[in-house]
Amino acid sequence: MIDIVKLFAALAIGYLIGSLNTAVIVGKIYGKDIRSHGSKSAGLTNTLRVLGKSAAVFVLAGDIVKGIISCLIGLFLGVYFYSGEAKDCVSLLAAGAGAVIGHNWPLYFGFKGGKGALTAVAVLFMVDWVMALICLGFFVLIVALTRYVSLGTICATTLFAALSFIPVFGKTLYFYIFACLMAFMVIFRHRENIQRLLTGTENKLIF
Repeated sequence: MIDIVKLFAALAIGYLIGSLNTAVIVGKIYGKDIRSHGSKSAGLTNTLRVLGKSAAVFVLAGDIVKGIISCLIGLFLGVYFYSGEAKDCVSLLAAGAGAVIGHNWPLYFGFKGGKGALTAVAVLFMVDWVMALICLGFFVLIVALTRYVSLGTICATTLFAALSFIPVFGKTLYFYIFACLMAFMVIFRHRENIQRLLTGTENKLIF
């Protein structure tokens, strides 16, 4: 029987930690609201373009750390679900999902945040590092070939959802829900990028 109280606690804690949007915080330190400049996204790519490399490093570290901390708390709460030989720490999944939701719709910053990609990467590595590594490699390949970070992010997240259904990874129903939710959130937050990709106006990454 799943402990619903612990599960909601994991989700809530993850959300509160995820709401500490690093790009917004760093932007304020630099005297700018990152959500009013560039692509107006409170994330790593826009921070790099608007504030430069030093600011981007802080955002990179912050977004990764908050995803890891959220997942560790979920792991500590220890709510597991078993289905045959498959086993998933559901509280870890809930905390990780909460962190991405918080990043996208932060409680402390008027529910206007980033696109959740970097925090999602940290969470994916915490829930299954093998699947995450495969998706990271796919992301790098797509970006190297097209120079579109958004396209790489969308493709990699979609691949993660697809991989979760492959029996060899031994996942449960809760993991399927988690993987599809993560893919939906990332794609939903990139809907404007998708529109620009279709019209050929999306910004390319300059190496």
